[in-house]
This record gives sequence, C-alpha cells and structure tokens, in this order.
Amino acid sequence: MIYNTLHNRWLRMILAVGGTFLGAAAVNIFIVPLGLYTGGLLGFCQILRTLFQKYLSLSFGAYDFAGILYFILNIPLLLFAYKTLGRGLVLRTLICTVTYSLFYSLIPIPAKPVISDTLTSCLLGGILTGVGSGLVLTCGCSSGGLDIVGLCLSKRGSHISVGRFSIGFNAILYLACLFLFNASVAIYSIIYNFFGAMVMDRMHQQNISVQAMIFTREDERALSKFIIDQLGRSVTYWTGVGAYTEENIHVLCVCLSKYEIDELRHAVRSIDPHAFLVVQEGVQVDGNFPRQL
Repeated sequence: MIYNTLHNRWLRMILAVGGTFLGAAAVNIFIVPLGLYTGGLLGFCQILRTLFQKYLSLSFGAYDFAGILYFILNIPLLLFAYKTLGRGLVLRTLICTVTYSLFYSLIPIPAKPVISDTLTSCLLGGILTGVGSGLVLTCGCSSGGLDIVGLCLSKRGSHISVGRFSIGFNAILYLACLFLFNASVAIYSIIYNFFGAMVMDRMHQQNISVQAMIFTREDERALSKFIIDQLGRSVTYWTGVGAYTEENIHVLCVCLSKYEIDELRHAVRSIDPHAFLVVQEGVQVDGNFPRQL
C-alpha cells in the first residue's frame, strides 16, 4: 500500500496536499492561539503580521494574513530554485505552497487555546507539523519557505539537512522574538520548532542514507542493471562463498536513500525470491553520492 502510494504521482500529490493541511491545521489550532511563532519564512511572516496589527492597527478577524504574505515571499524563492531542483519539483512545490497558504489563511484560529498547558501544545503542535512537513517532502514536494533552500543545499551535496538548516535560521528568528516580545514567547516557540524539525527530518526519507547488501545465487547483472537504470545508483558486486553450502554466491553493495529502499526490495523479490537482503539505516556517506530529491 505504502509502496504503491509513494510511487504513484497522483496519490503522492494527494498525500502531499494532505500533509500541507495537517501542518497548517496544527499551527493554527495549537500554536497561533498561544501567541507563539513558527520557524522559517512563515515565522517571519507571522512577525510581520503582528507588527502590522500592533503599529498599523490592521485586523484580520479569525483568519491569518501571514498566509498571504508567505505565498508572496515564496515566489522569488521558487524562481531561485528552478535550476537546482528542476521544473517538476518546483511545480509540485508551487501547488503545495498555494494549498498550504490557503489552508493556513482559511482555517479559523480558536479564540482560546485548545490545550491550556503551553508545553503540551508546543509538543503536540511540533509533532503534527513535523509529520505534515515530512509527508510533503517524502512525496517529492515541498511546502515552500526554508524547505526550498534546504533542498537546494541537500541537492548540491551539502551535509546540512533540511531540518538542521531550519534550526540554524530559526536561531536568528527567535532571537528577534526575544527582543520584540518576551522570553517566554521565544522559548516556547523554540521548543515547538525543535520538535517539528526533528520529526520532519525523520519523516523525510530522502534525507536518510542506507546501505543495502544483497546476497543472491541468480545472475547479479539483472539486479545491477535495475539499480543503475531505475534508481540511478552505482553498485559494487563480487563473488563470495556460503560457509554452510560451500556454494558460490553473488554479493551486491549499494548506498541509496531510505525512500528508494522499498523499490529496491520490490525488485529483489521479483528477480530472486530467495535472495538475502541486509539494510543498514542512517549510515554516513561521503564523496560521490548524489542526493536524489
């Protein structure tokens, strides 16, 4: 089910839009009523919205004008990312940015916090926001903002993940919150954003590198051709000897992202149902290892 969903572009797009709804709803329901601020570009837009309300006496009722500002500021970022991320990802990002901005602007903000305990709201809001953002990224999309910059860095081979880049930018953003508002607003906003970034990094499967070892008695060239042609990865193989059977066996080694491992597992089962597959998650890969987004 998950394999078919993530490898069908229309189902993937629907799931990504669902992720934008989950993220926007979590922010509006759990974070905004507490007077806290999300991170990244949206957090910057929220600060602008607050300053407009405070110094220009602008009122937007139960809806948040920051969503419209967020969409406007994403336009130059999308133009900047066009060459690096490609036309397909930019178009998908545009769709998710539009839906996220609409959901964020239209989902009513409760007059009073749904959960009175601030820390609980931060944790729950951070987890739900991270899950939503992670779904969007795993589906090959982006909801815009700092995700675009983080994906560009990841695509160019930087060791800075999307979540880590977000944390670095937000350190500056929340320092501004400390001076503009008060310490409690900045501290609770940091707690919310930290959990959101951690969950997002774990959900973002393309951001997790894995090493796969395949042991097969079939022709290793069929699997090698699939890995090279379909996954765009290189593979190293050699001949070993099974200690129990004392028969020759082919061993293939490949590094790829967690997002691609299901496709590899599916191919291994199709080519050799008796193959032995070992997957090690979270390995550190340096050198010539392109990140495929």
